[in-house]
Amino acid sequence: MKDKVVLAYSGGLDTSIIIKWLVEERDLDVIAFAAELGQGKELEAIEEKALKTGASKCYVKDLREEFVRDYVFPMIQANTIYEGTYLLGTAIARPLIAKKQIEIAQKENAAYVSHGATGKGNDQVRFELGYFALQPDIKVIAPWRDWEFKSRTDLINYAQKHGIEIPVTKEKPYSSDRNLLHISFEGGILEDPWDGPPEDMFLLSVSPEKAPDQPTIIEIEFEKGIPVALDGKKLSAAEMLEALNKLGGENGIGRVDMVENRFVGMKSRGVYETPGGTILLPAHRAIESLTLDREVMHLKDELMPKIAKLIYNGFWFSPEMELLKQTVIESQKNVNGTVRLKLYKGNVIVEGRKSDSSLYDENIATFEEDTVYDQKDAEGFIKLNALRLKVHKKITGK
Repeated sequence: MKDKVVLAYSGGLDTSIIIKWLVEERDLDVIAFAAELGQGKELEAIEEKALKTGASKCYVKDLREEFVRDYVFPMIQANTIYEGTYLLGTAIARPLIAKKQIEIAQKENAAYVSHGATGKGNDQVRFELGYFALQPDIKVIAPWRDWEFKSRTDLINYAQKHGIEIPVTKEKPYSSDRNLLHISFEGGILEDPWDGPPEDMFLLSVSPEKAPDQPTIIEIEFEKGIPVALDGKKLSAAEMLEALNKLGGENGIGRVDMVENRFVGMKSRGVYETPGGTILLPAHRAIESLTLDREVMHLKDELMPKIAKLIYNGFWFSPEMELLKQTVIESQKNVNGTVRLKLYKGNVIVEGRKSDSSLYDENIATFEEDTVYDQKDAEGFIKLNALRLKVHKKITGK
């Protein structure tokens, strides 16, 4: 009986070739696993395609609600963004895929798991750290680190030679990864960071120039830092992100073109569309501005880059990440309320926010006469904070 391997299968170029390679070169029984995370039409007939290419079985699991509820929204609660720009749409999907892959491997008594990530990328690290955190004795096959192919052009030629259907052509030689949070594009014609991406590449959004001339006004309600209603209508996690993706895309929101620092040591250029996430981030910060204590907010802001780095580098299932997630959850207990936003030609503009948990007191903040705040108190406050500055100047002269 052949050993079994569970392959994270997308139906794309790399994993389509990998099925045949694992069967023919490694003599393994390949069980394909396709995670439905919001790819849309990309998963049509994927089971048929996997079996046709050589897999003995194909699992297709709809993980959209779990993905947004347990991975995307906790990231939003932390206001997570990598290197000031990237909303981590690819990175945050990998731990969930790895988790389900290990579950299938255990169910099928498979000795191996495999993925299509390249030896130059971050995803190989994210997948494999997830595997080993969840099942330390699992064996991993990473074809891009082992096989004879040197480029995606080699894969395209191999696919054409063996009659394997693939979504990539030599005319559009960039790879993409799509889920409910975003779609990413990299490689091929995008490898020169001076060249702008072609307009016909984008799938989720219109360009800001082609967005409507009239703004769209929306209201998002939050409970414990989680978006739960849009314009007064309660929505599930996946429904919320789908609705915001549509609204954001229609208004030219969410396009990012960046050069990022990969965990493996190189810089890479990526182009991303993240309409819904780009709306949620300022909305969440707006409701936190009313409801979070100053020092809690500042501490969260200090922790955010660490959380982003852990997610980007693949440490979702690490002890330190678990501690930080619990800290964020604790901070969100009173982050309740509604934010009003204007969506206009690529911009997300906060127009209002309200909360029954608000720490904002108009009677204290007012510039009019009040009986709460004695402005003379500020003098002593300033003198005490200036004391060390005075001493430093006297002693050092600098």
